Amino acid sequence: MAKRVAIVGAGVSGLASIKCCLEEGLKPTCFERSDDLGGLWRFTEHVEEGRASLYKSVVSNSCKEMSCYPDFPFPEDYPNYVPNSQFLDYLKMYANRFNLLECIQFKTKVCSVRKRPDFTATGQWEVVTLREGKQESAIFDAVMVCTGYLTNPYLPLDSFPGINTFKGQYFHSREYKHPDIFRDKSVLVIGMGNSGTDIAVEASHLAKKVFLSTTGGAWAISRVFDSGYPWDMVFMTRFQNTFRNSLPTPIVNWLIAKRMNSWFNHANYGLIPEDRVQLREPVLNDELPGRIITGKVLIKPSVKEVKEHSVVFNNTPKEEPIDIIVFATGYTFDFPFLDETVVKVEDGQASLYKYIFPAHLPKPTLAVIGLIKPLGSILPTGDTQARWAVRVLKGVIKLPPSSIMIEEVNERKKNKRSGFGLCYCKALQADYITYVDELLTAINAKPNLFSLLLTDPRLALAIFFGPCTPYQFRLTGPGKWEGARNAIMTQWDRTFKATKTRIVQESPSLFASLLKLFSFLALLVAIFLIFL
Repeated sequence: MAKRVAIVGAGVSGLASIKCCLEEGLKPTCFERSDDLGGLWRFTEHVEEGRASLYKSVVSNSCKEMSCYPDFPFPEDYPNYVPNSQFLDYLKMYANRFNLLECIQFKTKVCSVRKRPDFTATGQWEVVTLREGKQESAIFDAVMVCTGYLTNPYLPLDSFPGINTFKGQYFHSREYKHPDIFRDKSVLVIGMGNSGTDIAVEASHLAKKVFLSTTGGAWAISRVFDSGYPWDMVFMTRFQNTFRNSLPTPIVNWLIAKRMNSWFNHANYGLIPEDRVQLREPVLNDELPGRIITGKVLIKPSVKEVKEHSVVFNNTPKEEPIDIIVFATGYTFDFPFLDETVVKVEDGQASLYKYIFPAHLPKPTLAVIGLIKPLGSILPTGDTQARWAVRVLKGVIKLPPSSIMIEEVNERKKNKRSGFGLCYCKALQADYITYVDELLTAINAKPNLFSLLLTDPRLALAIFFGPCTPYQFRLTGPGKWEGARNAIMTQWDRTFKATKTRIVQESPSLFASLLKLFSFLALLVAIFLIFL
């Protein structure tokens, strides 16, 4: 049974791992190379080696009700989408509430994690750390790696002929902090992910001209969704997930396209994705179409050639003067403190069972937490991963034989399309609700909707038809939170509290009352069709 657990990194997944270890009676020691917790969410003016970096204006892409820890809601007066400084404050509140700080050693770099000579018998690891110039070695029964995948910038300069002759400034988006550097400049942002789009929009308020170059296009959505609700509270429901996964992929893609184009026609703005089969995370930006329609951001295809003071785009012979190029071209990841025989990274993914355990190890005493890209928040995903992983490390849950785990990992790497639902075919992508439910089932913590329909129908309806908020994951099972039911039933109250900062009188409407009655009847019919 694992007792002493080394945790690498005190970001969102590291904090969850500490707490889960404490819940199960284990003794965690977390090593954090910087001087504070928070990982990605801790803004610094300068890029720090080995740590994710963000720019000053970053706001969460997942709303507070969907991106909190399952047993620790955000303060109700927080905005629905949380600025990075407040997000960091929330993480510190979490650490203080559950006494996690006493388990963290700051300014401590993990140099190596190696199997002990008697690993096949004990499963133990030797962890070598460096602090204030002094190396130390310690033995641990298990290791949880929580370093994320946003630390190594991917800068494919070889794909941009002439970049070495460019006389202007170029850098990776990881180095971007403030928009002042773009004032009165002609700016090119390469890559249309969330960071690239954010930077292009920010630059457009100060720059002379901004180009946003994309190879494949992307769907763009606003955080403000139907009737002003947060997008993920509308999109991420168990009902919608079940509905999507029961439909053939082409129909789902058609429905997604129709929904995305309801805000604005992406084809008319040069944004429509070329590949509409494989799921690509949508770009969340509330300003993008407004900046495009006013000519402040110009969407362009991929770059054909870079010259001394200009670039040439594919299919457009005209040279465009450019002063600054920002490469928002993503990240790679590795584990420099681990031997490749433990975890090997190939083609942007690692051979991890359930995205957590190396499938080939004779003893499952090393877990990787947070190395996944669900279409949902990483906080509750990492928390659920940690709960399951800790039960494995403790010996309560037994993993399948290595041969079966390796087979499952290899099947996942083939990226086969099921033909139904959204196509999660890219490295590290996963269906958020399906994946979390799989882990919850393994620890007997998945809500039983059939049972709840009989004992607590209001809660059952809120769980199935309402937003799949993280509180659902701690309703039952190990680590059950007594406040989970109340948090679910009051989630919309906290959502509206953040926006209703002026009290208004709403007159009752006969039409609205009738509509609610018919909606309730339709809901009963839907329940009958789904559950009977």
